[in-house]
Formats: sequence, structure tokens, C-alpha cells
Amino acid sequence: MNGFLFSLFDRKSLAAGAGVSASEHGFRSFTFAYNVSSKQEVDLLFDELKEKGVNMLNEPQDTPFGGYFFCFADVEDNVLEVAYNPYIPLDESGNAISHNNIDNL
Repeated sequence: MNGFLFSLFDRKSLAAGAGVSASEHGFRSFTFAYNVSSKQEVDLLFDELKEKGVNMLNEPQDTPFGGYFFCFADVEDNVLEVAYNPYIPLDESGNAISHNNIDNL
């Protein structure tokens, strides 16, 4: 899939992480995530999108496994995520090249 990862997560936890209700009309039970190489890059993209008036669903936040992310909604209310995940190594082009096991989830 050229750097894309397919991950499964339960609906309630996914919605909670995105800052929306799992029973809310419009939540489609999936997100698209854009992985970046550092927490600093997450913060830069958050500031850039917020400055452009994008509908931000939450502030950047740490995850229990050492990651960092925020979510926003597009014009059709699809949930999109920008994330740093230390368990997903990226190549020089920013493509995910593997996914290391996260034992503590």
C-alpha cells in the first residue's frame, strides 16, 4: 500500500481519541491518519491548520504508548488525524515502512 497502514481500533475508543461521540450523527467509525516523524511536526501542522480555520476536534496530546496526535474534521465531517507514533518508522519520503509491536495497549 505504498507506506499506508491499515489498523483496527474499537469504535468507542476511536471516537474518544478524536474528541467526538461514538453515537454522534456523522461519525463514520473510521479515521485517516497522516503520520509524521516528530512531535514538533505534529505541533507545526496543528498550528498551520488552526490558522487556516480548519475544524479542530482536539488539541495535540500524548498517547499512553509515547505517541502524539490531534484530530480535525474535513468539510464532510470525516475525522482526520495527524500523528507521531514511535512504533511506526518512516523512510526519507515519510512513508511508513513497518509497524513495531506495541505491547502495553
